Amino acid sequence: MEKKIIKLRDCVGIILARKDGKIWTGKRKLGIGVRIGEKNLWQMPQGGIDEGETPEEAAFRELKEETGSDSAIIILEIKEWLEYYLPKGLIGKALGGKYEGQRQKWFLMFFTGDDGEFNLNTHKPEFEEWAWRDLESMPELVVDFKKDVYQEIVKKLSPVKEKLNT
Repeated sequence: MEKKIIKLRDCVGIILARKDGKIWTGKRKLGIGVRIGEKNLWQMPQGGIDEGETPEEAAFRELKEETGSDSAIIILEIKEWLEYYLPKGLIGKALGGKYEGQRQKWFLMFFTGDDGEFNLNTHKPEFEEWAWRDLESMPELVVDFKKDVYQEIVKKLSPVKEKLNT
């Protein structure tokens, strides 16, 4: 029996937190993988790691590209890479049609700037609006195929979340 090769794109994800513990979330623009009428359009910034780039460098680049701000410091790196797979109907369409899912390195960052820095009208806008939310609400707001990753993030960050408020 031939083993199927699963192609996962190496990516980073950013949990951008402010002093009160709320995290930055963006509502995805409609496009491939985002359907009209779909309710779960919110997510945290994320994106691919370019060749020759470290995950940390990619995290700051993606944060700037998606939010317009890079005023942040890394507080914590989630040790494990977290993975998700696309539903069959999106394979060959989403993620540039090249990947079956993503392998993500997540970073908790503390926001050191001002809300006025956020600008969603970037070179390739991915979000149409943004909001500060409780991290625990995110698994219910993200697309279903990313839900397990977001639940794992909530689980892994619950011990450190209290430290954000001090």
